[in-house]
Amino acid sequence: MTGQLAIHGGTPVRTRPFPSWPVFGPEEEQALARALRSGKWGKQDGTEVATFERDFAKYQGAAHGIAVVNGTVSLQIALMAAGIRAGDEVIVPPYTFLATATAVITANATPVFVDIDPETLNISPKAIEAAITPRTRAIIPVHFGGLPADMDAIMAIAKRHNLIVIEDAAHAHGAEYKGRRTGSIGHFGSFSFQSSKNLTSGEGGFITTNDPELAARCRSIHNCGRRPGHAWYEHFVIAGNFRLSEFQGAVLNAQLQRLDEQTRRRDENGRYLTEKLGRIPGIKPQKITADCTRHAFHLFCFRVDAKELGAPRSAFLKALAAEGIPNFGGYPQPLYRQPLFLNREFGPYAGCQGVDYAKTSCPHCEAICYELGGWLEQRILLGTREDMEDIVRAFTKVYENRKDLKEA
Repeated sequence: MTGQLAIHGGTPVRTRPFPSWPVFGPEEEQALARALRSGKWGKQDGTEVATFERDFAKYQGAAHGIAVVNGTVSLQIALMAAGIRAGDEVIVPPYTFLATATAVITANATPVFVDIDPETLNISPKAIEAAITPRTRAIIPVHFGGLPADMDAIMAIAKRHNLIVIEDAAHAHGAEYKGRRTGSIGHFGSFSFQSSKNLTSGEGGFITTNDPELAARCRSIHNCGRRPGHAWYEHFVIAGNFRLSEFQGAVLNAQLQRLDEQTRRRDENGRYLTEKLGRIPGIKPQKITADCTRHAFHLFCFRVDAKELGAPRSAFLKALAAEGIPNFGGYPQPLYRQPLFLNREFGPYAGCQGVDYAKTSCPHCEAICYELGGWLEQRILLGTREDMEDIVRAFTKVYENRKDLKEA
C-alpha cells in the first residue's frame, strides 16, 4: 500500500500546482503594444491578422486560412460556403462541444448524431456509413482531445457519397494524421482559439481549406458578403462581420511561436501517461492509433471501468483530485440529451424542427458520459517528467486503496 488516501486524511501525493494557462510573456506584450500603437485595430486596415492567417495555414499544411471571431462561426461559415441548405443533413458525433451541432442548425440544416468509437472517442466510420441518407450532404468529424479521426476511412466514405468533410480541429492544433496536419485533409478545417485551447487569444476561430474557390466563399461570408475588386458597399451573399481583431491577431502571432514546442511536450507527456496508466487495471487511456503521428492532447482522456477497477468512477476521480491531480469526468451527457435538442428549441431555424432527438441513441457515447469518462487538462501536460510521475503515483495510490472508496 502507498499510504492513506488524502481524501481520508492522508498526505496527498502532490501539493505543488501544475503549469498554469495561458502561457505568455514579453512577446505577447510587445505584440499587443505593436498593434495598439499602429492605430490600425481592425483586420481590414492592419497586418497582424493577415500575417497570422498566412502563417497558421502554412503551419497546418493548408493552402488558405481565414481568421474569424470564434470556432462556432468557423464551422457555420464552412457549412455555408459548402452550399448547405435547409433540409440537408450533416453527420456529427454526440461527444463534442455544443457548437459542432449548433453550427449545423444555424446553417439551417439537420444534425444527425452517430456514435463514437469507445476506445478513441472519435466518430465511428461504420456509424457514419450506416447513417447516410439521400439528404446527407456533409460530415463533421471531431479530432477529439487532439487525436486525429480515421480520416482515410472518412474521406473514402465522403468520396463515395459526394459529401463535404469539415474537420472540427478545435482540439487539434498541430496534430498529425499519417504526417499530415489536421485541417488540411478534409475540404475544410475549423479551429478555435477560445481560452482553454492549445493556441489561444481568449476568443477566435479559423477556417482552413486547400480549395481556392471555397476559400473565396469563406472570405466573402466572413467579410459582410464583399468580394475582392468590387466596391466597399457591394454585398453578394448573406453574411456578416466575423473578422478577427488586430489585437487577437497580435497575440496569436506570438502564441504561434510557442505552439510547436508545447505540442511536442504534450505529445511526449501524453504518450508517457498512456503507457504508464494503461498498466493499472480499470484505467484505459484513449487509444492512440498508429495513424496518429502527433497527438495534440488538448485533453488527456481515459476511461474508468468501475467493475475492473473495483471502485466507483466518481469516487475514484474525487480521490484523485484530493491527491493533487485536478480532473473531471468529461461531458456528462450526449448532445442529443441536451434540453435544446429534447425540447427542439431551435428558434427561427427550420432545418430540424421535425426531428425527435429523444429517439436518438448512441450507446458508446452514453457509456462514456454516464459511466466511464475522465479527463485531464492540456496545461497539465506542459509539466516535467517529474510532474507526470506524480500523476502516475496518484493514480496508483488511489487504485491500491480502492477498497476504501465509496460512491461519491
